Amino acid sequence: MKYIDLRSDTVTKPTPAMRKAMAEAEVGDDVYGEDPTMNELEKLAAEMVGKEAALFVTSGTQGNQVAVMTHTRRGDEVILESESHIYYYEVGAMATLSAVQARTVPGRLGAMDPDDVRAAIRSENIHFPRTSLICLENTHNRAGGTVLPLDNMKEIYEIAKRAGLSVHLDGARLFNAATALGVDPKEITKYCDSVMFCLSKGLCAPVGSILAGDSAWIKRARKNRKMLGGGLRQAGVLAAAGIVALKEMTLRLAEDHANARLLAEGFARIPGLAVDMQRVQTNMVMVDVAGLGVTGQQFSDALLERGVKANPMRPTVLRFVTHNDVSREDCLKAVEIVRDVAGRFAHGVA
Repeated sequence: MKYIDLRSDTVTKPTPAMRKAMAEAEVGDDVYGEDPTMNELEKLAAEMVGKEAALFVTSGTQGNQVAVMTHTRRGDEVILESESHIYYYEVGAMATLSAVQARTVPGRLGAMDPDDVRAAIRSENIHFPRTSLICLENTHNRAGGTVLPLDNMKEIYEIAKRAGLSVHLDGARLFNAATALGVDPKEITKYCDSVMFCLSKGLCAPVGSILAGDSAWIKRARKNRKMLGGGLRQAGVLAAAGIVALKEMTLRLAEDHANARLLAEGFARIPGLAVDMQRVQTNMVMVDVAGLGVTGQQFSDALLERGVKANPMRPTVLRFVTHNDVSREDCLKAVEIVRDVAGRFAHGVA
């Protein structure tokens, strides 16, 4: 059976152009700074996000954790949204690796209220940890791929600067955010001191993410990456795919957004399903199946039997993610399969 895989944009395969670039990549030892293809990727990435320097990391989680480690010292406190990826999906790494604690702030569609952020910053007190870092996430995964408004980012960044804090952006899907806002990525990243973005999600590279910031900060981050086992040798083979990702795949993300809207509108017309269209801003669609009296896992299992893969996110909510390996025709077919499965559950025959 050929599956329509809508679980995540992490399932994308490298494009033919990437495979060719990887096969032909000029390489060297990156720990010595001698891999020309990696050097090219890091220079390109820094320029694209308006930062002085960049660093290739093996994953988004590694990038975020190197950033936290580089911005903080042991015993500090980090402010972040209560369902952010760094807090929710990174295995407690802030506490384990950097010995810092989280101060979570509930958000709306992934965006924290600046007044709440301001109130969460610790004053000087012998009993309190030092607040040193604020983390933002754009787009926001658990909110459904929603985009942080630029004025929200600007206000939080200004609060941070007045308080002497750093701001790190988990921009795993930064280019989706830029596409949705219709702006250059630099218009987003000017409101952070460091940014991580993934090459291996919707941009189709097989491995890797980028961490960017000022030159002195990246120099410290590079040492922390080495400490965490992230020093790579002939990494130009991976960097070559990343260059293609940045030069080519960032330009086609609007297609994924259109396909997500197509899915959302189709799902919203199916009895028993609920879709919050306000959350459908990029390449993700959250679907609540509570109206059918089933769990997200039950619905996902039934879809799998019919050739559609989707991930349960909450007890009755599934996430569908569009990407380069899913066509408009695949999305139309997925809507019909979801309609059939929903009808079967509604009539007790699934």
